[in-house]
Amino acid sequence: MTIVTRFPPSPTGFMHIGTARTALFNWLFARKHGGKMLFRIEDTDRARHSEEAVVALINSMEWLELDWDGDIVSQYEQRERHAEIAQQLLDEGKAWKCYYTAEELDKIRKDNGGFKLPRRADLEDLKKYSPAQTNTYTIRIEAPVQGSSIVKDRVQGDVSVENTELDDFVLLRSDGSPTYMLSVVVDDHDMGVTHVIRGDDHLNNTFRQNVLYDALGWDQPTYAHLPLILGPDGAKMS
Repeated sequence: MTIVTRFPPSPTGFMHIGTARTALFNWLFARKHGGKMLFRIEDTDRARHSEEAVVALINSMEWLELDWDGDIVSQYEQRERHAEIAQQLLDEGKAWKCYYTAEELDKIRKDNGGFKLPRRADLEDLKKYSPAQTNTYTIRIEAPVQGSSIVKDRVQGDVSVENTELDDFVLLRSDGSPTYMLSVVVDDHDMGVTHVIRGDDHLNNTFRQNVLYDALGWDQPTYAHLPLILGPDGAKMS
């Protein structure tokens, strides 16, 4: 198996020490094993997108002398592919249309002590809440509700979470745009990424992303979640 890692910064700011270290670990691991490190710009957040930041990230990688394999990939340019996967999951009955507005969802959460509703498994309990009369909806994955999920992490060891802690997270927003959670899974799969090396602030995301891998029948990558670099005050150095 050819080792494939990726460096996927968001162009909403400039390179900082945590981002640089993540790039370094991905580069070192790929080069040690004769593999590839790919460079992907995760630019789906168009409201915060900055072309200046894209240029700065590329310049920073060149200054650090961390080369990458292939062309730089724009996640935003793959958005139609992401939307196709959301529709596929919907057609297969593994995702569902949610018509609740943001205001209705806030009320549902408050009435349920902040629990991450709605879930398709709980729709019977939600009948007292009538979604607004609208033609717009989001597409949500149907996450498992029974048992627990385990992430076998190369740094953290085996980490488990009860599936009741997961939510039916949004795949496609009401405007048709894909969410980060969907886009990153589709891109990692399509790019052939074998090892995901990133900060442990992404560990909670991993459980949700694995729901997608399982629903799509795709192999999960090997994960390694690195401790964050903290300052003397305990805050992230970023």
